[in-house]
Amino acid sequence: MMARDRIRLKHLQRQAEGYLELGMPQQALETLAKIGDPDSFGSHLLYLQGEALRSLQRYEEAIVSLEKAAEGDPRNIQIWLALGWCYKRCGRLESAIEAIQKALEVEPGEALLHYNLACYLSLAGQKHRAIRALARALKLDPHYRQLIDKEPDFDPIRNDPDFLALSSLVV
Repeated sequence: MMARDRIRLKHLQRQAEGYLELGMPQQALETLAKIGDPDSFGSHLLYLQGEALRSLQRYEEAIVSLEKAAEGDPRNIQIWLALGWCYKRCGRLESAIEAIQKALEVEPGEALLHYNLACYLSLAGQKHRAIRALARALKLDPHYRQLIDKEPDFDPIRNDPDFLALSSLVV
Protein backbone atom coordinates (compact mmCIF):
# COMPACT_ATOMS: atom_id res chain seq x y z
CA MET A 1 0.00 0.00 0.00
CA MET A 2 1.36 3.38 -0.98
CA ALA A 3 1.84 6.11 1.59
CA ARG A 4 -0.94 8.19 0.04
CA ASP A 5 -3.36 5.26 0.32
CA ARG A 6 -2.41 4.67 3.97
CA ILE A 7 -3.01 8.34 4.76
CA ARG A 8 -6.40 8.24 3.02
CA LEU A 9 -7.35 5.06 4.91
CA LYS A 10 -6.35 6.59 8.24
CA HIS A 11 -8.29 9.77 7.43
CA LEU A 12 -11.45 7.81 6.54
CA GLN A 13 -11.08 5.67 9.65
CA ARG A 14 -10.84 8.77 11.87
CA GLN A 15 -13.80 10.28 10.06
CA ALA A 16 -15.91 7.14 10.69
CA GLU A 17 -14.85 7.14 14.36
CA GLY A 18 -15.86 10.79 14.63
CA TYR A 19 -19.28 10.12 13.14
CA LEU A 20 -19.83 7.32 15.64
CA GLU A 21 -18.81 9.57 18.53
CA LEU A 22 -21.29 12.17 17.29
CA GLY A 23 -24.09 9.60 17.10
CA MET A 24 -24.16 9.60 13.30
CA PRO A 25 -23.92 5.89 12.44
CA GLN A 26 -25.30 6.19 8.91
CA GLN A 27 -22.57 8.68 8.01
CA ALA A 28 -19.99 6.35 9.58
CA LEU A 29 -21.21 3.52 7.33
CA GLU A 30 -21.08 5.77 4.29
CA THR A 31 -17.52 6.75 5.15
CA LEU A 32 -16.49 3.13 5.65
CA ALA A 33 -18.01 2.29 2.26
CA LYS A 34 -15.50 4.68 0.68
CA ILE A 35 -12.69 2.47 1.95
CA GLY A 36 -13.80 -0.44 -0.16
CA ASP A 37 -14.95 -4.01 0.27
CA PRO A 38 -15.69 -4.84 3.93
CA ASP A 39 -14.20 -8.31 3.34
CA SER A 40 -10.83 -6.55 3.13
CA PHE A 41 -11.31 -4.63 6.40
CA GLY A 42 -9.07 -5.27 9.36
CA SER A 43 -10.48 -5.85 12.83
CA HIS A 44 -10.79 -2.20 13.78
CA LEU A 45 -12.72 -1.23 10.65
CA LEU A 46 -14.97 -4.26 11.09
CA TYR A 47 -15.58 -3.17 14.68
CA LEU A 48 -16.49 0.34 13.51
CA GLN A 49 -18.84 -1.11 10.93
CA GLY A 50 -20.41 -3.36 13.57
CA GLU A 51 -20.84 -0.44 15.96
CA ALA A 52 -22.51 1.65 13.26
CA LEU A 53 -24.88 -1.19 12.40
CA ARG A 54 -25.58 -1.79 16.08
CA SER A 55 -26.44 1.89 16.54
CA LEU A 56 -28.87 1.58 13.65
CA GLN A 57 -30.44 -1.45 15.36
CA ARG A 58 -29.37 -3.68 12.50
CA TYR A 59 -28.21 -6.30 14.97
CA GLU A 60 -27.95 -9.36 12.71
CA GLU A 61 -25.76 -7.43 10.26
CA ALA A 62 -23.71 -6.04 13.12
CA ILE A 63 -23.08 -9.56 14.41
CA VAL A 64 -21.49 -10.55 11.09
CA SER A 65 -19.01 -7.65 11.23
CA LEU A 66 -18.34 -8.02 14.94
CA GLU A 67 -17.72 -11.77 14.75
CA LYS A 68 -15.11 -11.15 12.03
CA ALA A 69 -13.59 -8.37 14.15
CA ALA A 70 -13.41 -10.71 17.16
CA GLU A 71 -11.63 -13.34 15.08
CA GLY A 72 -8.95 -10.81 14.22
CA ASP A 73 -8.73 -9.17 17.63
CA PRO A 74 -9.95 -11.63 20.29
CA ARG A 75 -8.47 -9.58 23.13
CA ASN A 76 -10.60 -6.52 22.41
CA ILE A 77 -13.30 -6.53 25.07
CA GLN A 78 -15.24 -3.74 23.32
CA ILE A 79 -15.88 -6.11 20.43
CA TRP A 80 -17.13 -8.82 22.81
CA LEU A 81 -19.37 -6.31 24.62
CA ALA A 82 -20.88 -5.16 21.33
CA LEU A 83 -21.39 -8.77 20.27
CA GLY A 84 -23.12 -9.57 23.55
CA TRP A 85 -25.38 -6.56 23.11
CA CYS A 86 -26.39 -7.66 19.60
CA TYR A 87 -26.82 -11.33 20.48
CA LYS A 88 -29.12 -10.36 23.35
CA ARG A 89 -31.29 -8.25 21.09
CA CYS A 90 -31.51 -11.10 18.59
CA GLY A 91 -32.70 -13.48 21.30
CA ARG A 92 -29.44 -15.40 21.35
CA LEU A 93 -28.78 -15.29 25.10
CA GLU A 94 -26.36 -18.23 25.18
CA SER A 95 -24.21 -16.49 22.56
CA ALA A 96 -24.41 -13.23 24.53
CA ILE A 97 -23.24 -15.05 27.66
CA GLU A 98 -20.38 -16.70 25.74
CA ALA A 99 -19.28 -13.34 24.32
CA ILE A 100 -19.06 -11.77 27.76
CA GLN A 101 -17.24 -14.82 29.13
CA LYS A 102 -14.65 -14.45 26.37
CA ALA A 103 -14.19 -10.81 27.34
CA LEU A 104 -13.78 -11.86 30.98
CA GLU A 105 -10.95 -14.18 29.96
CA VAL A 106 -9.14 -11.03 28.81
CA GLU A 107 -10.24 -8.61 31.56
CA PRO A 108 -11.46 -10.59 34.60
CA GLY A 109 -11.45 -7.48 36.78
CA GLU A 110 -13.77 -5.39 34.58
CA ALA A 111 -16.97 -4.68 36.53
CA LEU A 112 -19.00 -3.82 33.44
CA LEU A 113 -18.42 -7.29 32.05
CA HIS A 114 -19.61 -8.96 35.26
CA TYR A 115 -22.65 -6.67 35.34
CA ASN A 116 -23.59 -7.47 31.73
CA LEU A 117 -23.03 -11.16 32.38
CA ALA A 118 -25.39 -10.93 35.37
CA CYS A 119 -28.03 -9.31 33.14
CA TYR A 120 -27.79 -11.98 30.46
CA LEU A 121 -27.75 -14.83 32.98
CA SER A 122 -30.82 -13.39 34.66
CA LEU A 123 -32.67 -13.30 31.35
CA ALA A 124 -31.53 -16.87 30.63
CA GLY A 125 -33.04 -18.07 33.92
CA GLN A 126 -29.68 -18.83 35.52
CA LYS A 127 -30.42 -17.16 38.84
CA HIS A 128 -27.50 -18.43 40.91
CA ARG A 129 -24.90 -17.59 38.27
CA ALA A 130 -26.55 -14.19 37.72
CA ILE A 131 -26.38 -13.35 41.41
CA ARG A 132 -22.71 -14.44 41.60
CA ALA A 133 -21.84 -12.29 38.57
CA LEU A 134 -23.72 -9.32 40.01
CA ALA A 135 -21.99 -9.74 43.37
CA ARG A 136 -18.63 -9.70 41.60
CA ALA A 137 -19.58 -6.56 39.63
CA LEU A 138 -20.64 -4.79 42.82
CA LYS A 139 -17.47 -5.83 44.62
CA LEU A 140 -15.37 -4.41 41.77
CA ASP A 141 -17.45 -1.25 41.40
CA PRO A 142 -20.19 -0.47 43.94
CA HIS A 143 -21.62 2.24 41.67
CA TYR A 144 -23.37 -0.45 39.63
CA ARG A 145 -25.76 -0.83 42.58
CA GLN A 146 -27.42 2.41 41.42
CA LEU A 147 -28.42 0.76 38.12
CA ILE A 148 -30.06 -2.35 39.55
CA ASP A 149 -33.52 -0.93 40.32
CA LYS A 150 -34.02 0.36 36.78
CA GLU A 151 -32.44 -2.63 35.00
CA PRO A 152 -35.23 -4.63 33.32
CA ASP A 153 -32.85 -7.53 32.70
CA PHE A 154 -33.13 -8.35 36.39
CA ASP A 155 -36.94 -8.60 36.32
CA PRO A 156 -36.86 -12.42 36.15
CA ILE A 157 -35.02 -12.57 39.50
CA ARG A 158 -36.05 -9.25 41.04
CA ASN A 159 -38.23 -10.81 43.77
CA ASP A 160 -35.82 -13.61 44.62
CA PRO A 161 -34.66 -13.37 48.28
CA ASP A 162 -30.99 -13.82 47.35
CA PHE A 163 -31.22 -11.08 44.74
CA LEU A 164 -33.05 -8.78 47.15
CA ALA A 165 -30.42 -9.37 49.82
CA LEU A 166 -27.59 -8.57 47.40
CA SER A 167 -29.22 -5.55 45.79
CA SER A 168 -30.20 -3.97 49.11
CA LEU A 169 -26.80 -4.21 50.78
CA VAL A 170 -25.47 -0.85 51.85
CA VAL A 171 -21.83 -0.26 50.97
